[in-house]
Amino acid sequence: MASFCGSNECVDHLSFLPADSGKFRRYEQLGLRVRSFFNLGIHDKLDPLKLARRVRLIVISLKDVAGLSDDVKRLLGSSSQAWSGGATPELPDGSRIVILNPMQSQGRQAATLMEEVCHSILGHKHSHITLDRDSGENHRDYNGSVEEEAYAVGAAALVPYRALACDLSRGQAIESIANHFGVTRSLIKYRIRVLNLTGYYF
Repeated sequence: MASFCGSNECVDHLSFLPADSGKFRRYEQLGLRVRSFFNLGIHDKLDPLKLARRVRLIVISLKDVAGLSDDVKRLLGSSSQAWSGGATPELPDGSRIVILNPMQSQGRQAATLMEEVCHSILGHKHSHITLDRDSGENHRDYNGSVEEEAYAVGAAALVPYRALACDLSRGQAIESIANHFGVTRSLIKYRIRVLNLTGYYF
């Protein structure tokens, strides 16, 4: 990852990984490996759709899925906040289908897709969602540590530590950083929080 923003601070004062030796340092390492699929520079924008194709994920929008039953529609929800996306189990040819909620922003869809990409790359077991017909509630065999890892690695791949710290040190606004990387403001705020970059300056 050879390309930089041209700032001496970025080149001279920042490592590629946060100083903390905990799990977010490991997530950062994994995120950089994900970016290496395309040999991206540290400030380059990652295209989740291209990466999804590389790992044999077929991405479609929920609006393009015909013939959904009423049960499935209730399961997925109709609002932009109800459901972000999900992937099918592996198909006979080894591919999987990822369905995204088109009512959500492009930035949120990017994070959702990267989470599914990382589930695939990291070899996570596919989770299952069921609908309780009596209560109408959704039930999922949720594994918190697996979900955290997939989301955190995907976020690290989308917005690397070094680039984020550099941009913040140069006074870049959160909105500007989010627009550059094609993500939401909330993802940038999440990265700032978990990487202890609040008030980061050289």
